[in-house]
Amino acid sequence: MNYESFLSARAKELKPSGIRKFFDIAEQMEGVISLGVGEPDFKTPYTIRDAAIRSLEVGKTRYTSNWGTLELRREIANYMNRRFGLEYSPETDIMVTVGGSEGIDAAIRAIVGPGDDVLIPEPCFVCYDPIVRLAGGNPVTIDTRAEDNFRLTASALEERITPNTKLLILPYPNNPTGAIMRQEDLEAVAEVILRHNLLVLSDEIYAEMTYGGPNHVSIASIPGMKERTVIVNGFSKAYSMTGWRLGFLCGPEPLLSVMIKIHQYAIMSAPTTSQYAAVEALRRCDDKIHEMVAEYNMRRRLVVDGFRKMGLDCFEPEGAFYIFPSIQSTGLTSEEFCEKLLHAQKVALVPGTAFGACGEGYVRVSYCYSIDHLLEAMRRIGLFLDSLKG
Repeated sequence: MNYESFLSARAKELKPSGIRKFFDIAEQMEGVISLGVGEPDFKTPYTIRDAAIRSLEVGKTRYTSNWGTLELRREIANYMNRRFGLEYSPETDIMVTVGGSEGIDAAIRAIVGPGDDVLIPEPCFVCYDPIVRLAGGNPVTIDTRAEDNFRLTASALEERITPNTKLLILPYPNNPTGAIMRQEDLEAVAEVILRHNLLVLSDEIYAEMTYGGPNHVSIASIPGMKERTVIVNGFSKAYSMTGWRLGFLCGPEPLLSVMIKIHQYAIMSAPTTSQYAAVEALRRCDDKIHEMVAEYNMRRRLVVDGFRKMGLDCFEPEGAFYIFPSIQSTGLTSEEFCEKLLHAQKVALVPGTAFGACGEGYVRVSYCYSIDHLLEAMRRIGLFLDSLKG
């Protein structure tokens, strides 16, 4: 049977995730050490797990409101105010989603239509481009550079705006580079956004993970920006709750009132047990965030210093839990480097090109692993680099 004629043209044209290619190879090899997965190695804090168990024991297993439980939305509102100084109404401005990924999908589909240009700073996480394409929009990439600390500059943004531009995706703290946007950077970008009457989808899933400077600043806190910004956040990274699949959107009610319709028909509601667990996380686990971030910071310094001692240029990441070292000095492409390293020393990294064409010459390294795991991986990478020198 010929299935080609039945499949959506837009879906068929999507490229597979560049991250998965090396994981698939690594899964078939023994003794591989991976520094490729962006998943905390910490267990979900016990009190969160216990709250989920208690909710099951008393039979809280029914559907919740499409928006999520009001109890959870109130805690999210408190959290956004407490941590980032932003005020949102639990009744109208907050929507609970199945992970941040569903939030991104719902937001893009609610805003973007055929012919709309969507600006995407790269390197960045892999999902934005394909979701824009599925919505019929046109992804317009903005290359960020190491010399700008991989931040989005106002001038680079201005250059890529067209009469069809509707939405800017702002993925900071950034995966894969670890870059952040500071207050002054956001203020300059906001001037351009306001002048051109754009909306912003701000992916702040790594907002709790910043190092060595000021805490995360949301573009929604810049004057004039809250009413045109939708924030995506969640529990996967900050609370080590990846498998619980819970995220949320915060934004203006007129926008969320359309996003909730997509959520209603595609999802119904986020997992009930996860929502009760999330309430506990927001109420009592700020200290756990601080403990995990302190550990990540130690690992960050270890890995950055390690790559620099190996002779590789390494941008100083100030957020998330990735570094993005340059491998240009080896003369290999990003894919060649990762393939040769995997086969020679059984270490799995992700080529920078998985996150956009401007990622060529870089690799992504995740440091959300144990110290022993990181030290052994770095030892093997050092041996591989030595072998390239002849």
